[in-house]
Amino acid sequence: MAAPLSEQTIAIVKATAPVLQQHGVAITTRMYERLFVNEEVRSLFDHAAQESGEQPRRLAAAILGYAQNVDKLQNLTPVVERMVQRHVETGVKAEHYPLVAEALLPAIRDVVGEAASDEVLAAWGEAYWFLADILIGKEAAVYTQQAA
Repeated sequence: MAAPLSEQTIAIVKATAPVLQQHGVAITTRMYERLFVNEEVRSLFDHAAQESGEQPRRLAAAILGYAQNVDKLQNLTPVVERMVQRHVETGVKAEHYPLVAEALLPAIRDVVGEAASDEVLAAWGEAYWFLADILIGKEAAVYTQQAA
């Protein structure tokens, strides 16, 4: 399991919540544009939800919820459990998480420009991998249980 998030990271992530509220869908839309250059990853997603904008909205809401609750993660337990189930249903694996990080972090800068300083992106990188490690661990347990 990942080390706890630093106080600085928590403060930065919480401070970005208003930016995410304003630009979250633009960020996630841009992230998917970057991510879907990989056809294997693209095939894991519901294309109708992409085209309707539902998936970018859903992810933007989840990221905003994470930013707002990064210091009280217990509030996110039901959301995390739904994400785990959905990821397992669609075949998301640990090797997909770096691809998402490589799409998400630059997408933040693409949308908000210099407001996404290196410090902000570093904090979001730490926060992303903290949550990713939780998801990967829970998903692995479900995959193991399914295989048994």
